Amino acid sequence: MIPLVLIAILVLAAGGCVCVVWAERGGPRWVRVVAAMTLGAGKLVRSSGKGSRTKSGYNSGSDGSGGSDG
Repeated sequence: MIPLVLIAILVLAAGGCVCVVWAERGGPRWVRVVAAMTLGAGKLVRSSGKGSRTKSGYNSGSDGSGGSDG
């Protein structure tokens, strides 16, 4: 069951990338809509990843006990 879900996610991501490229070349309206949704989802994923990395990086560097520079 899990491999099927992962394959479905991979197919949707690949299809979204194809739609982004096609929309850049002037595809039909539905392609531009799918491309906009794909780009929006990418921004959401990036922003959620940056938040967790920034918090953990800030916490680990702010106490002065971590690091191997000296």
